[in-house]
Amino acid sequence: MDFGIVTKDSSWWVFTLPAFLGSKTVVDEYVVLTILIALMSIALLKWAFSPGGVAWKNGRNSNGAVAIPGPRGLPIFGSLFTLSRGLAHRSLASMALHYNSKQLMAFSLGSTPVVVTSDPQVAKEILTSQHFADRPIKQSARSLMFSRAIGFAPNGTYWRLLRRIAASHLFAPRRIAAHEQGRQLDCATMLKNMANEQSLNGVVSLRKHLQAAALNNIMGSVFGKRYDPTEDGEEFRVLKAIVKEGFELLGAFNWSDYLPWLSYFYDPSRVVARCEALVPRVRKLVKAIIEQHQLKNQYENAISDNADFVDVLLSLDGDEKLNEDDMIAVLWEMIFRGTDTVALLTEWVMAELVLHPEVQAKLRQELNAVVGDRAVVDADMSRLSYLNAVVKEVLRLHPPGPLLSWARLSTEDVCLSNGMVIPANTTAMVNMWAITHDGVVWDDPHKFMPERFVAEMGGVDVDVRGRDLRLAPFGAGRRVCPGKNLGLATVALWVAKLVDHFDWAEDKAKPVDLSEVLKLSCEMKYPLSAVAVVKKDVMA
Repeated sequence: MDFGIVTKDSSWWVFTLPAFLGSKTVVDEYVVLTILIALMSIALLKWAFSPGGVAWKNGRNSNGAVAIPGPRGLPIFGSLFTLSRGLAHRSLASMALHYNSKQLMAFSLGSTPVVVTSDPQVAKEILTSQHFADRPIKQSARSLMFSRAIGFAPNGTYWRLLRRIAASHLFAPRRIAAHEQGRQLDCATMLKNMANEQSLNGVVSLRKHLQAAALNNIMGSVFGKRYDPTEDGEEFRVLKAIVKEGFELLGAFNWSDYLPWLSYFYDPSRVVARCEALVPRVRKLVKAIIEQHQLKNQYENAISDNADFVDVLLSLDGDEKLNEDDMIAVLWEMIFRGTDTVALLTEWVMAELVLHPEVQAKLRQELNAVVGDRAVVDADMSRLSYLNAVVKEVLRLHPPGPLLSWARLSTEDVCLSNGMVIPANTTAMVNMWAITHDGVVWDDPHKFMPERFVAEMGGVDVDVRGRDLRLAPFGAGRRVCPGKNLGLATVALWVAKLVDHFDWAEDKAKPVDLSEVLKLSCEMKYPLSAVAVVKKDVMA
């Protein structure tokens, strides 16, 4: 007999189970139930001992000398239910106070690990770190081509090219100055329309006028085209519908961004279907405008400072040349980002001025002293310190992006100065609303007081462009909003014009309500309605 070859079967014990337990017991439902309960118990234990929730299991929040505190949330969902309804910035601020985690708090949004800071120093470390130069891309943003635009393109050669184009060509100071005439024109039309509505109805609903003016202004800067609703009614209506749909899709809370498996059978907002329907309309609109410019530029070679963005992009060559798809993505993003912020921020400013007539009177006094009977122009802005203070105070009380609109994504483990370590592939948020409403950072943080920003009145002149993280509504670091200077110039000019031409009083039938609703930006829940008493001829 040959015993030279011996086979070792390590699974032999499986075949002994029927004899040991009885053949029926192996498949008995009680055994299956026991196994399921055991697995669920293990999962619950992992959740129970994971500060920050399920996405922070295995001690991911304890990689540094100091652990990152935070709520556990619910199994599987984490803190999704808390943030998917209501005002996320206020909920996160309350949670940070509860867990004594203003510096940094860890939490889970489904399977996504997230940190949020309500501290200006930690915010500066995150926003200015090269390891937070990427952004997590929402499903809607990816579907709407924004992964190739400045806001969402991943950090790298292509994104650095876009940033250089924005700084050197699109938002250069000389180009912003060259487009002042367009801002003046759009504002003049808005003032006339407001005066007409006041004459007809006795009150003015500001938002629709501000949004129409902002859309026309950005369309003029980007596409070189402005609309007259009386002549371009249908085309303008289609454009507004496309922009509105894009706003809703980008601002909608999409559960599938945090629970990817959910998209296979649950999409209550129909994000995928609506994006698929919108993109062809966007391409058709933008491509037609690009082709019109290409035809025109066959006979015009020189590009002036007041050229629109399409002409600027078409004039680029060499390494800076963009293909058509990338041009469409870049131009379309500017329409979204430029329209929303300007209109809604101006509405917040006017709401506060209606509620505080003494501030409105002080601002009008400054305008009379600096401007007099002539028209307000951009060159006046540097001498209108109280106007600038009013805009800053509204940015502090009502930041358009209370969570800085778009989060950051860590590309590797980042050690902070407080000893905490944020692991790679973690979404990072800055709760700017919490910082600007912190009594440790600001005196009387809930009080509207523009004087806090006027040095001559005992205040401090704070730079809102990203250098001082106590008030950085446009972000900071590499991902700071490239259009911040254009947005500020437009809002300041329009507020000055609105106060210079009208005395604004509260609509008694619809009192000012500062309640918020968080969409793509944080806007007034109830559009502002006010009485506009003409002080200066709007036809002049």
